[in-house]
Amino acid sequence: MSWSILEKMAVEITEFLLSAQSADAKVRTEAEGRLRQFQEQNLPGFLLSLSLELSNDGKPMESRRLAGIVLKNSLDAKDSTTKDLLVQHWVSNDVSFRSQVKGLLLNTLGSSVSEAGHTAAQVIAKIASIEIPRKEWPELVGSLLGNMTQQDKPASLKQATLEALGYVCEEISHNDLVQDEVNSVLTAVVQGMNVTEQSSVRLAAATALYNALDFAQTNFENEMERNYIMKIVCETAMAKEADIRQAAFECLVSIASTYYDVLEPYMQTLFELTANAVKGDEEGVALQAIEFWSSICDEEIELQDFESGDSYPHSRFIEKALSLLVPMLLETLLKQDEDQDQEDGIWNLAMAGGTCLGLVAKTVGDAVVPLVMPFVQDNISKPDWRSREAATYAFGSILDGPSVEKLSPMVISALDFLLNAMRDQNSHVKDTTAWTLSRIFELLHSPATGFSVISPANLQRVMVVLLDSIKDSPHVAEKVCGAIYFLAQGYEGFEAGSSVLTPYLPDIITSLIATAERADASDTKLRSAAYETLNEVVRCSNLVESSQIIIQLLPVIMNKLGQTIELQILSSDDREKQGDLQALLCGVMQVIIQKLSSTDETKPFIFQVADQIMMLFLKVFACRSSTVHEEAMLAIGALAYATGPEFVKYMQEFYKYLEMGLQNFEEYQVCSISVGVVGDICRALDDKMLPFCDNIMSLLLKDLSSGDLHRSVKPPIFACFGDVALAIGEHFEKYVSYAMPMMQGAAEICAQIDSNDEEMVEYGNQLKRSIFEAYSGILQGFKSSKAEIMLPHAPHLLKFIEVVVKDDNKDESVARAAVAVLGDLADALGSHVKTLFKDMAFCSKFLGECLQSEDEQLKETATWTQGMIGRAFSVCG
Repeated sequence: MSWSILEKMAVEITEFLLSAQSADAKVRTEAEGRLRQFQEQNLPGFLLSLSLELSNDGKPMESRRLAGIVLKNSLDAKDSTTKDLLVQHWVSNDVSFRSQVKGLLLNTLGSSVSEAGHTAAQVIAKIASIEIPRKEWPELVGSLLGNMTQQDKPASLKQATLEALGYVCEEISHNDLVQDEVNSVLTAVVQGMNVTEQSSVRLAAATALYNALDFAQTNFENEMERNYIMKIVCETAMAKEADIRQAAFECLVSIASTYYDVLEPYMQTLFELTANAVKGDEEGVALQAIEFWSSICDEEIELQDFESGDSYPHSRFIEKALSLLVPMLLETLLKQDEDQDQEDGIWNLAMAGGTCLGLVAKTVGDAVVPLVMPFVQDNISKPDWRSREAATYAFGSILDGPSVEKLSPMVISALDFLLNAMRDQNSHVKDTTAWTLSRIFELLHSPATGFSVISPANLQRVMVVLLDSIKDSPHVAEKVCGAIYFLAQGYEGFEAGSSVLTPYLPDIITSLIATAERADASDTKLRSAAYETLNEVVRCSNLVESSQIIIQLLPVIMNKLGQTIELQILSSDDREKQGDLQALLCGVMQVIIQKLSSTDETKPFIFQVADQIMMLFLKVFACRSSTVHEEAMLAIGALAYATGPEFVKYMQEFYKYLEMGLQNFEEYQVCSISVGVVGDICRALDDKMLPFCDNIMSLLLKDLSSGDLHRSVKPPIFACFGDVALAIGEHFEKYVSYAMPMMQGAAEICAQIDSNDEEMVEYGNQLKRSIFEAYSGILQGFKSSKAEIMLPHAPHLLKFIEVVVKDDNKDESVARAAVAVLGDLADALGSHVKTLFKDMAFCSKFLGECLQSEDEQLKETATWTQGMIGRAFSVCG
């Protein structure tokens, strides 16, 4: 394609790009259509035209900006399928064309318009993310470094180049560059932070260093290089511009977590730097300085969890700095914003300081208490609300970490004071007091383990104050709901003592429902807090004593759910509010159904009203809202469990909604929950499930084949195969030829998972567990009549078990599922086992390991499996 044609295209594309931003919708739509047409008909010409537009300083900034955005979106997408497609499109272009585009972008870094250079830097990084791992742009790092090392280059070029280096480091893995390249990048970036450079360059360099730190492992191991990097970062943290100081502190936060083990020599300097920032710098800088200490806490908490010998240095920085660090953090608690509690997600100095103080308490335990308590005592009764609130916040922040022995005398003596403070004139003080009470009930109230700050003597006072304070302003009432939530939770499983809460249940339930119905509850999180607390109160109640109360609650909630169906819907906002309320009420229904169906004495009550309940759920489905789908589906799963085979009478009506859920790829959580409900219904109906299985299996197989369905739904589908097979036994035969290839394909995916990717390792474990569960269900389903159907598939299963057993990344649940399926195989195939197991030395080794495990469940399953294998071999003779 000749330059003259391209230049003509570039002229045309300017007009399109400008028109695509027009205020006139018609002009805009037409221009977007023309651009799309150009892209589809001639992708190389389109990409080159966009690059020319972006690189041309004579063009309007509006068209250049959009050219950069469109270019970036032609190379990358959030959705992984689209992204793969875009990558394929890019790499299918010939090398000389790609070089032209890359050359134009590199030239644009030198544009006199800084926004164009900034956009080019982002696009360069997107191309780098595709090409560098493929070793297709080896000269990139050299080109960028040339801009930094040549004399008299303009500051704008250096700034854009550093931005490009930073973005490239963000996009690629640290394995993609060789050490020489890493050294060069770090040298360029650290030089860019030099005090002699212009401030725009220093800021870009500090930001780039933040992205490049993961690459610097080898450099941080070298003392001389490490000293140099730390010196420059510390100098930059004292720059005269606040945004540069903030960027430098962000680097220090990252260094704290990535290179904790080499920080010892710098800690004195770092303490002084952070202390000065916390005391007197702008908020953005001070917040990062506190974050530095939070990161150190996180590292040391993790080291305590995994302490084994001296494999990793634990420098106890927090312990050493404690006497200076705690007073510094306590000071920040007095810097509250006037409106901090009313705003969701606000993050200020006081919040950051309290959060860090909580981490310090978890890190050093008892040692924090004597440093904090004098501050609490000095401030708790002062006339200024800030002092009282800070004292309460400090007290609440240190409750997780120190021992019960250290805390309980203080908490017991403070409880009365805190209950009085719920009547403070200041809303902030009441808010923080309610939060502190909820922390006390969460952490120091567990009658089942033998300790609680609540006694029958003070429970009445506690309940009176909480039920009075729940009528306070929404943000206070929300924290009070939290306090009641943890108070109820503490009595779970403590049958001897849970009765102490029973007399208060009617009042608690009435108050929570009234709170959920407050006129000011729907615009805050209060309504959901009230219903979630109601769920916990019901879930943790002593059913022997409270069954009548819960039975009376059921029609109340059913009635409220019925009213939501009658609501007048005039706008999408109304529809959303209806959906949210239905979701909350379906959640309460689920908990009540589960609670009442948990004993033979109360289960009959569910049967009496099951028809009405199901009718309500079907009406909720008819309102069609995705959140409701989830909650109503879960509640129906509970109803199926409660009613067992009787549930079959609802299947005809319910099936169409179940089918819709199984096909809902967009809201994949709905799809996942629907798969879970199929499992619940299989367990309830057994062979009465048969008439629905063809359709359900067809939908499940379709889900598995789909590239559009979120991967997290796939493990539950395999587990569901096992549920279906268990329910319908030998009738599962007709699905085997479809299900097995899917299971074997998934087993191969498990074998290819990247062990360095934590998220994928976790997904791999879910997938392995669910494949084993599927095999177990199918083997058990065929056991009594058609076990031989599974004979051809047994070698593949054994091979899969062997691969999984040898994988160090497997978790306990995967080992349990693997050893269980071995037992099921021996149990189902009996005399055939000898031939199958003859070369399986790994089986006895694996069984031996499981029998030695400290996990009781694993040991128990392994003992059963050993028995099954033994029995099968004795049958063989």
